[in-house]
Amino acid sequence: MANHKPHSRIIKLAEVILRPLDPILGLLLACLLAYAIIIMMSASPGRVLPTLDYPPGSIISAQLVQIFLALGLMWLVANIPAQRLLSLAPTLYIAGVTLLVLVLQFGVVVKGAQRWLDLGGTRFQPSELMKIAMPMALAWFFQKRDGFIGWKEFLLSALLLGVPVALIAKQPDLGTALLVAAAGIYVIFFAGLSWKLIVPVAVIGVAGIGIFAIFGDQWCQPDVQWPFLKEYQRDRVCTLLDPTRDPLGKGFHIIQSTIAIGSGGLTGRGWMLGTQTHGGFLPERHTDFIFAVLAEELGLAGVLLLLALYLAILMRGLFITAAAPSLGAKLLAGSMTMILFTYLFVNIGMVSGILPVVGVPLPFISYGGTALITLCVGIGILMSIRRGGREH
Repeated sequence: MANHKPHSRIIKLAEVILRPLDPILGLLLACLLAYAIIIMMSASPGRVLPTLDYPPGSIISAQLVQIFLALGLMWLVANIPAQRLLSLAPTLYIAGVTLLVLVLQFGVVVKGAQRWLDLGGTRFQPSELMKIAMPMALAWFFQKRDGFIGWKEFLLSALLLGVPVALIAKQPDLGTALLVAAAGIYVIFFAGLSWKLIVPVAVIGVAGIGIFAIFGDQWCQPDVQWPFLKEYQRDRVCTLLDPTRDPLGKGFHIIQSTIAIGSGGLTGRGWMLGTQTHGGFLPERHTDFIFAVLAEELGLAGVLLLLALYLAILMRGLFITAAAPSLGAKLLAGSMTMILFTYLFVNIGMVSGILPVVGVPLPFISYGGTALITLCVGIGILMSIRRGGREH
């Protein structure tokens, strides 16, 4: 009998660990993270040219630590009931907005951007908190108003969304501001925003893109100033229109990235054999531009495998959204799923030259802990909602 006790303890421990997790999401996420490490082994800047900043294997070791930390937070969030998470939303929102105000007053300035708070030896970026707090707050708000959602509620929700987005844009951090705005807009849309309001905005947006494509060369002249945008933000948009305007400067990233993607062909040049990657032509290859590394070395086949994993996660997220037991849970699950889609769409768009470069990482693949933690917390929220749906 004594020999069976360690076995039973291990089984009970495994049950405790696995109980809050959704097995399908967990398996898909594990495959995606394993794929990330394989690509990171080639993209790591210390692999080909070791330096004091990047000794061999340092990037992989650091990323593994960040993965385990992110998965631990995902597990903790998955253990919290969805309604309990929603009840925390107002506190998280108020705390997030307060921290954003403090950033503008006392934040650390790095490369002209004031986005971080110094916590004594470490830095914290409050805008990352709003990627989760914003959709949670709006989902909580609409759940409280369930059955009484009219134009006043949509107007108030737009105000709740506009405050943190404006504070983040002022730092300036347009990329994060757009992600936070998208997270909130998804919740508002799923809450029942009328198509009569959506279609005119979409038409204006498409018309604006068309007008810019026609007159962009005139507007991108050095002596033309754009209202509401910093000079570097204007340069990003103009570079998107014509990267060859400054091929060795502002257009270098996009030009080298598109060359890497195009040279991969159907099956790629081979793992760790990418000439753009290891010839030093592809900048930020282990962070924002890691998709170009994958496309060059593994080709269309590797890209399709990556997209299949993402699609499976998105489909699972939408399934959890449809089965959620309450309005607030549905809105939150839908928003968490669509945030992942936004990360994916924006990163691949900017790396392939169809969107401006705004510093959005490839979800779960790019090196770095901040976005990884945010996305894993989002997966944890989906798992919590799924568990609540099973128990409902």
